[in-house]
Amino acid sequence: MTTDPVLEAPAPSSAARLPAPRGAAAAPKAGEDRVTPMMAQYVEIKGANPDSLLFYRMGDFYELFFEDAEIASRALGIVLTKRGKHLGQDIPMCGVPIERADDYLQRLIALGHRVAVCEQMEDPAEARKRGAKAVVRRDVVRLVTPGTITEERLLEPARASLLVAIARRKASEDAYAYGVAAVDISTGAFTVTETTRGGLGPTLARLDPREIVLPDTLHDDPDLAGVWREIGAPLYPLARDGLDAASAQARLEEAFGVATLDAFGSFGRAEIAAAGTVLHYVARTQIGARPALRPPAREDGGGVLAIDPATRANLELVRTLSGERTGSLLAAIDRTLTPGGGRLLAERLSGPLTDVAAIRARQDAVARLVEDAILRERLRERLSSAPDMSRALGRLALDRGGPRDLAAVRDGLAAAGAVARLLAEAGDLPAEIEAARAALADLAPALEARLADTLAEDLPLSKRDGGFVAAGVDPALDEARALGTDSRRFIAGLQARYAEETGCRTLRIKHNSMLGYYLEVPAAFGEELLRGPLKGSYIHRQTMSDAMRFTTLELGELERRIASASERAVAIEHAIFADLAAMLAGARPAILAAGDALSAIDVAAALADLAAERAWTRPLVDESLAFAVEDARHPVVEAALAREGKPFIANSCDLSGDGAGAIAVVTGPNMGGKSTFLRQNALVVVLAQMGAFVPAARAHVGVCDRLFSRVGAADDLARGRSTFMVEMVETAAILNQATRRSLVILDEIGRGTATFDGLSIAWAAVEHLHEENRCRALFATHFHELTRLTERFARIETLTLRVAEHAGQPIFLHEVVRGAADRSYGLQVAKLAGLPPPVVARAGEILRELERTEREHPRAARLDDLPLFAAPVRTAPQPPAPKAEAKPDPLRAALAALDPDEMTPKAALEALYALKAAAREGGSGS
Repeated sequence: MTTDPVLEAPAPSSAARLPAPRGAAAAPKAGEDRVTPMMAQYVEIKGANPDSLLFYRMGDFYELFFEDAEIASRALGIVLTKRGKHLGQDIPMCGVPIERADDYLQRLIALGHRVAVCEQMEDPAEARKRGAKAVVRRDVVRLVTPGTITEERLLEPARASLLVAIARRKASEDAYAYGVAAVDISTGAFTVTETTRGGLGPTLARLDPREIVLPDTLHDDPDLAGVWREIGAPLYPLARDGLDAASAQARLEEAFGVATLDAFGSFGRAEIAAAGTVLHYVARTQIGARPALRPPAREDGGGVLAIDPATRANLELVRTLSGERTGSLLAAIDRTLTPGGGRLLAERLSGPLTDVAAIRARQDAVARLVEDAILRERLRERLSSAPDMSRALGRLALDRGGPRDLAAVRDGLAAAGAVARLLAEAGDLPAEIEAARAALADLAPALEARLADTLAEDLPLSKRDGGFVAAGVDPALDEARALGTDSRRFIAGLQARYAEETGCRTLRIKHNSMLGYYLEVPAAFGEELLRGPLKGSYIHRQTMSDAMRFTTLELGELERRIASASERAVAIEHAIFADLAAMLAGARPAILAAGDALSAIDVAAALADLAAERAWTRPLVDESLAFAVEDARHPVVEAALAREGKPFIANSCDLSGDGAGAIAVVTGPNMGGKSTFLRQNALVVVLAQMGAFVPAARAHVGVCDRLFSRVGAADDLARGRSTFMVEMVETAAILNQATRRSLVILDEIGRGTATFDGLSIAWAAVEHLHEENRCRALFATHFHELTRLTERFARIETLTLRVAEHAGQPIFLHEVVRGAADRSYGLQVAKLAGLPPPVVARAGEILRELERTEREHPRAARLDDLPLFAAPVRTAPQPPAPKAEAKPDPLRAALAALDPDEMTPKAALEALYALKAAAREGGSGS
């Protein structure tokens, strides 16, 4: 790590208020309570940013001190060292090199830390002019937080980087309206929406924010604590000062240079407050740099399918339960070729539409490219070369861009022109593709031509040292470069002449930022230069352990010429860079519109490619309460099986209703495929309403307003909730919120408690779904007693998973048929799982005894007498009826005489025929 040579002089301890070291400390010795000017400066800057790790620039490193150093050392796995003392104790210190700062920032941000980047605001040489004790001026130039990063290496290309702000305003005497504003400063996207307390969780889950800012009153509201935990994004509370609606509106009008927000749409007070809050936070973190945000666009909260966080997790839409993208629905369907297309696909998958016309418009675009395979392939070929123009423009607007960002815009404009020409020759186009073509046609060809003519072929990452402007663009630049090239040739000649003159064949001319150009010779030879006849020509500069460094008047003069030429060349290139950035800023709306158009075409072509390859079909989507799919498949499971060369068994499902939806009670064995069947039908709804084709032979989907899925078991110990409690909380949310237009997927409700408790809850839940919610629903269960509900309710049917047996072992056919299962094959699955044989054997004995008891006192017979949604009326106790004299039952006697475990299959069949004959001859009819 480097140190600043001008920062070492001591200063009185009153220069700054330093933090006291942790733990007891011995009294400092005389002079140990004195601090350097550098440390005083550090503490002052740190005091202004107490909630962030401070990256303090010192030469080629960012240094961290005190507790920041300890935190960063643990988080990054870097060495913790020390620098000087404070109040008699060592000052902890660690650092990261400037050139690798992005890597370390990424790791810290991923762990939820915030980082204040403190840069040197002047050259150390300027500080020295103010005196030996002067400190290089430093200041925080940026706060890096999870929701405000723009660097390409820190961003996921196909995931939006959303910063979300939340505000709350009174809507009525007993209800609040919640405003939600979402900004992606890497692309400039800016949306606002209004929702209710019940809709807040689904809205945030759809946005999937990287960071949430909110007033401290909301942060501390116990009623919302569950929402924050469920979303899992880092929260940053703000004091309420300046977050009121009036201040927020003024902030918005000032940011976009308008006198009123009416030109952008009609916004509620909560939406305006949220939008102003997010702008306040962006200004606070960017410190003078202003991202080029688009005007706020209002989203209709009712225009998207509401999916709560639990349902998203259960269905693994964009991430699996383990948090990985691989294995999710998004990973299975993503064939986009551009970063913007990947983000748009994720956005559409996370927020399926409820407007039938908009859904059909997207379907039309996909269908057109399914039908025209040649056009689809040509478009995808052009799209494959389109970089991320939106994020490149975002970095340029914040003055964080480099030559490669200019090249990204250049190449994106070239791809946009190629796509526009293809679409112009394609004839009639659906509305979505035609709108994209028009946006691409609005681009001025001169933009791409100017960038192509100006930029060199091989571009550096940073603009700092130049080298990105092509030769022939600027005569003055060419002249300065020529002088620099000739000077390097002169240096090579000087090195050869000096080596011959001194007789030192290992003499080298080198350069560093401290000494400039210098001669380096071995230490032994250097001593001769100090004493010999050449002493007057070679001026000593520095002694190393094994070498000595010298300079000459001639070398110094050449260095000045080179520096002057190099500085002039870099200044010219920086001016050209600024001119190009300004040109793109002026065309920003058209370039962003073209980027959006490329993304929309990319998504349509990707979904068409998927549909064509996997034989997916266009679903009929309308306003009915239909849900009928024929030969549907689970897209993720099907893809996984296909990689192993195995087929997927397709299944059909019909929950269509006229005035209300139908309910299917699904029974079947463990590992039979119930959960897969439930999930695949929910995914059909998601895919259909996002405008994609679906994995089915045919599909008719009446638009759903809400999608609920309760599949699988998990606890929440941090909140004091058992697995069963989590199950009940999620079930309660479904029963309280599902409407007639909703689709509900429930699996194994009631299995986490005692049998009678669980059966009672499951029974009542199905009745409630049928009578109160009246929604379309799939209810998988091992409570076979629930199948008797079909005798009471016309809109309930039973489905089961077929199983065959071979040699006493179940063969799961994964085929859904009408009817009910008679057993769950739990013992067979337990045996397959590797339970010890004695345990399986004992379980078999217990099961046979329980089944015998059930045959003698069937539970289902008692359930038949249950009233619907009413407790039985209590009446006065009646005297017991006289017991009838028991008569011998020959059929029961014959059954008792049988021992199934000792019978051969033939003997068992013969006994069954004998029992049927006895029953016909007047035996017991029970």
